[in-house]
Amino acid sequence: MEYYKILGIDKTASAAEIKKAYRKLALKYHPDKNPDNKEAEAKFKQISEAYAVLSDEQKRQQYDTYGSAGFQQRYSQEDIFRGFDINDILGQFGFGGGGRGGRTSFRFNGQGGGGGNPFDFFNQAGSGTQGGGCCGGGGCRPQPTPTKGQDQTYELTITLEDVLHGGEKNISLRRNGETQNIAVKIPKGIESGKRLRLSGKGAPSSTGGPAGDLFLKVTVQQHEKFTRDGDNLITEKKLPFSQACLGTAVEVTTLDGRTFKLKVPAGVQQEAKLRIKGHGLPFGPIGDRGDLYVKFLVKIPKQLTSEQKQAVQKLTELGL
Repeated sequence: MEYYKILGIDKTASAAEIKKAYRKLALKYHPDKNPDNKEAEAKFKQISEAYAVLSDEQKRQQYDTYGSAGFQQRYSQEDIFRGFDINDILGQFGFGGGGRGGRTSFRFNGQGGGGGNPFDFFNQAGSGTQGGGCCGGGGCRPQPTPTKGQDQTYELTITLEDVLHGGEKNISLRRNGETQNIAVKIPKGIESGKRLRLSGKGAPSSTGGPAGDLFLKVTVQQHEKFTRDGDNLITEKKLPFSQACLGTAVEVTTLDGRTFKLKVPAGVQQEAKLRIKGHGLPFGPIGDRGDLYVKFLVKIPKQLTSEQKQAVQKLTELGL
């Protein structure tokens, strides 16, 4: 969602301006002022989600950095509303929630495990309803409120090339004895431990509500030639002692297959690095790429021929 647009503010808005915009819209769309109005209810949820993100400095920075699509891939609903007390905030504004005169209270289903929709609009004190009961000759019989199905987690292993290029992967899940194929978009620059959310791809609801979400926990495989260091990559080149002393030139192939010829200066030290700018990994889906570092290691042979031993002995005599 476009949070700034939802609140009707500019990206340069101050914290006070964000709060003022939210208060104005919350007053307009609050469920107490719009009973049985599903459109107003949906709007209230949207503006509350926008305020939960933009009023939090860290979440706002992540949203500004990665944009709407990148942010939604990194933050679940539970992450967005963690630490956000809607009842307390509405109470500060003098209406609905927090026990300050409003009749509607809001509950974070995501806290304590459920995830998903942060508001429970069916928990209304003094509204005269009993969970949407159905009345007949025998009196009112409470009906179960539709609830969201459970969220599920799936381990997704990707390659370093997937991190570089992004793209799409297909995963297969077993559901009710059947195999379900799901296409997953891999954002560029993603790191191990991050989660991708697939809305509505979790467990079905047992009460007729929406299905839960599927969270894909990402693991990036180790690469045989490259080591990741944030957005940078490191590759190693081994040099004979003579080349480390006298200098040489080496060819280096990047992760995306480009080849560079590097001049190694004489006297290069063990684990010294040379940089190839802009050939690391991308910083997020639309960010610039980091750098590729070539680390040099001096090869020390475990066994020497008699001729090599004589040469090394001569170097010893010369102070090398």
